[in-house]
Amino acid sequence: MTDLAGLTAAQLLDGYRTGRFDPVDATRAALERAERIQPRVNAFVRLTAEEALARAGESALRWRRGTPAGPLDGVPVTVKDILLTRGVPTLRGSRTIQEHGRWDEDAPSVARLRERGAVFLGKTTTPEFGWKGVTDSPLSGVTRNPYDLSRTAGGSSGGAAAAVALGAGPLALGTDGGGSVRIPAAFCGVFGLKPTYGRVPLYPASAFGSLAHVGPLTRDAADAALLLDAIGVPDPRDGTALPAAPDSFVAALEGGVRGLRIAYSPSLGGQVAVRPAVAAAVRRAVERLAHLGAYVEERDPDLTDPVEAFHTLWFSGAARVVQRLGPRERALLDPGLREICALGARYSALDYLAAMDVRRDLGRRMGRFHTTYDLLVTPTLPVTAFEAGAEVPKGSGHRRWTGWTPFTYPFNMTQQPAASVPVGTDADGLPVGLQLVAARHRDDLVLRAAHALYAAGVAGVPAPPAAPGRSEPAEAQ
Repeated sequence: MTDLAGLTAAQLLDGYRTGRFDPVDATRAALERAERIQPRVNAFVRLTAEEALARAGESALRWRRGTPAGPLDGVPVTVKDILLTRGVPTLRGSRTIQEHGRWDEDAPSVARLRERGAVFLGKTTTPEFGWKGVTDSPLSGVTRNPYDLSRTAGGSSGGAAAAVALGAGPLALGTDGGGSVRIPAAFCGVFGLKPTYGRVPLYPASAFGSLAHVGPLTRDAADAALLLDAIGVPDPRDGTALPAAPDSFVAALEGGVRGLRIAYSPSLGGQVAVRPAVAAAVRRAVERLAHLGAYVEERDPDLTDPVEAFHTLWFSGAARVVQRLGPRERALLDPGLREICALGARYSALDYLAAMDVRRDLGRRMGRFHTTYDLLVTPTLPVTAFEAGAEVPKGSGHRRWTGWTPFTYPFNMTQQPAASVPVGTDADGLPVGLQLVAARHRDDLVLRAAHALYAAGVAGVPAPPAAPGRSEPAEAQ
C-alpha cells in the first residue's frame, strides 16, 4: 500500500494522471495525518475537513474526465493563518481578532491555488501577527518540533513547516519577514523558499512593509517550483507585485550547478558563532556542490550586521499592527509583542528613514557581490531547534529572536531570494539547514541549486515519526 501522506505533490499528481489513486484518497490520508499529529504537535489553528473533501471530490471528477483545473488540481495544501482564506477566519494568532465576520476574500496566493483546484486542509499556526522566529501565541499555544516535542518548530511559519514534515499536506503557504519560512524549514527538516520580494503578491499589505514575503514550504525544491509557478503571478491588489516570470520555475530546475560561481560564508566573516554540528553538515554539502562542478570559494559578503536597522523597521511595523487597539485589547497581546510595540512607537520618521538608508546600502553591497558570485551559501541558522515556548535559546544571552537568526533577516532587507535546504542532523537527530541566496529576480538559480542537492542525495533528512512521541512534554499545548 502506498503511504499517500508521504508523497510529494509531484508524486501525487503522477498518481492522479495514471489513475493509481485520486485526490479524495490523498486528501483523506492528509487529513488523517493532521488529526493524528495535532494533539501533540499543534500545527493547526483549524482543519477544514468537510470543505477539503468536497473540493477533492470535485477534483477527482475533473481528473476522471481528463480536464484538471491546473497543475495543482487535487493537491492538499495548508495556509498559514496570516493569509486571508475565503470562508475561514484568519485570526493571525491573536485574541484581539474576532472569528465572526464576512471572511469573503482570498489573499492572492490563496486565490491562485483555489483557481487551480488545490485542496485546502486548514490554517496553520503562527505567533501573534507573525512577530517572532518561534511559533507560540496566546490564541493557539505552542507548536512543537516534529523531531522532538520538547523543542520549537521555529517560526513564524512553524505550523506550516511541521505539517509538511509530518505528512499533513505536501505543500504549505508561509510568510517570511525576517526568516519566517526559512527558520522553521531548517528546524523541521523541510525545504523553504523566500522568493524575491514581489514575486508572490501580498494582500492586504503587511504592516512590516516590503520586509514581508509569501513563500512555499515543501518536501523538496521541485515541489516548491511547482507551487511558485502557481502563486508567482501578478494580482491587481498588490501594486508592488512583479510581472509574471518569463519562464517556468519547474523548467528551470534542470541544469545542475556546473559552472556556477558560489561563495561560501560559514560565519559571515566571523560575526556568527555556529555550532560545530551545523557547520560540519553545511560544509559537507558545500563540498558536494564543488564535486558537482560549481566553482566554490570561501568568501564573505560585505555585510555588517544590520540588526539595529532591522529592529527599527520591524518594531515600527509591529507598533503599526496594534495601533488601533485599546488598553483592554492590548492586555490580551503576547507580552513580548507588547514590549516591541512600545519600542516601535517611540521611533521617529527620521529613525525609520535612517534605517531605510542602511537597507538601501546593504542592497547595493549585495548587488555588487552578486556580479561576482551567482550564489551565496551560509548556514540557515547557527543552531538547531531549542526548547519550545522560548523566544531565544536558554543561556544564549540573546534578548530577541534576531539574536539567533543573523543569517536570515538581512536578506529580507535586501529583498533577495533565499532558501533553506535540509542537509543533515546533529547528534540529537535535529535537522540542520543550509541557506542558498541569489541576486534579486534569480529565484531560478536558488531552486536549481537546491534541486541539484536533492538529486545528488545531499539534501533531505530522515522523516520524523508520523505521531511523534520522543521527549514528549507532560502537557502538550
